[in-house]
Amino acid sequence: MSASPQLDQEYLAQRQLKRGSAGWLLLAGLGVSYVISGDFAGWNFGIAEAGWGGFVIAAGLMGLMYFTLVLSLAEMSAAIPAAGGGYSFARQAMGPVGGYITGLAVLIEYAIAPAAIVIFIGSAVESLLGFNGPVVYAIFYAVFIGIHLAGVGEALKVMMVISGLAVLAILGTAVALIGDFNAELLFDIAPTDAAGASEFLPFGWYGVWAALPFAMWLFLAVEGVPLAAEEAKNPAKDVPKGIIGAMIFLLFTAALVVFILAGITGSEALGSSAVPLVDALNAAGNPQLATLVNVLALAGLIASFFSIIYGYSRLVFALSRAGYLPQSLSLTNKRKVPARALIIPGIFGFLASLSGEGDLMLTMAVVGATVSYALMALSHILLRVKQPELPRPYKTPGGVFTSGIALVLALVALTGVYAFDPRAFFYTIGLFIIGAAYFFLHSRNKLIATTAEEEFNLLAAAEADLEAGK
Repeated sequence: MSASPQLDQEYLAQRQLKRGSAGWLLLAGLGVSYVISGDFAGWNFGIAEAGWGGFVIAAGLMGLMYFTLVLSLAEMSAAIPAAGGGYSFARQAMGPVGGYITGLAVLIEYAIAPAAIVIFIGSAVESLLGFNGPVVYAIFYAVFIGIHLAGVGEALKVMMVISGLAVLAILGTAVALIGDFNAELLFDIAPTDAAGASEFLPFGWYGVWAALPFAMWLFLAVEGVPLAAEEAKNPAKDVPKGIIGAMIFLLFTAALVVFILAGITGSEALGSSAVPLVDALNAAGNPQLATLVNVLALAGLIASFFSIIYGYSRLVFALSRAGYLPQSLSLTNKRKVPARALIIPGIFGFLASLSGEGDLMLTMAVVGATVSYALMALSHILLRVKQPELPRPYKTPGGVFTSGIALVLALVALTGVYAFDPRAFFYTIGLFIIGAAYFFLHSRNKLIATTAEEEFNLLAAAEADLEAGK
């Protein structure tokens, strides 16, 4: 789509987000909110695959992968502050095809994850109130999409409150349990005859490999902070501070739950627990706090559900505005909210939730995530090599060595999904094939610009015309 300035101006006028809505603290809160439900459940199943020692190794590797990726994203988000996040970085580095494949990988992650989370929310509601099912899923999708439609500032403030309650539950649990910690319980799983098996690694090195997807659940989706770049007050400073701050805090909460809970319930029991914080509090003789944490665990699930809906809407908005997806999806309303990008993926997510297979969908989301991580890390390397002159308000410590670590570990994590669940791996590859077919057969001829730089310049010029005409 090449056009006259009038068409450019009109096109952008219908596709504007509300700028200046979020400072770095709100962005850090967004990053924590994306992830916080992972501290409450899911990660602990990795202990059943690897034992406590094997899971600690897996979590350490995935923590390193996310930290190096976050440092790489901080640089790119400051240099290219666009709502597409990783898609925008990859398009700048690898052109339209690389940008689309990266965006598709993130979209698979962000579209599938809320469907899985709402199934877990339904289970939590059932344990508290005694009912569950499609009506519960529909209510949660409708209510939280509705809050997003009210405006980004309002939505992010609600999200901060919900996330704060979830964080309070984790910190309160850690304080209540620390006095009952028993290190001997960390190693109560008997060693098997697997290669490399020991008391520390009861399932050997294969167990570490299979536990990688569960270790990712402690950090999954923090990479979505740059999706808010166009709504930040000062993107070049706020996005790097926000995403790095969120990652440091998430490393802290991950260490709390991994180290303390197994020393209360024992690793064997923890590896099969549906509610690890609650079970640990009950094991320590604190049922009143366990009941409260059970309620606040629902807040953690809601926080991640709510914030990932925000993330997929901004990604769909960016992909649509660029022409990769139908351009009607990037239309914004009077509150400068991309309503269709919120509602239509939400309908698909609700339909997916009807399958009831939350674990399968989470694993599929991890496949999309690991592919996107590898491509985003590669984008950082290529941008350093191909565009050394690109203004970089923030520079990644260690440069391409840091992003190289993220690239290698992302590829290792991708193979870990295959080791755990080949079905999820191949289902997700099927989604990539469908998405790629749509691009090559249709949308590659609909792009509004041939390069990312051209697209950004076109949008910047059109926005300047709009501001001048006010």
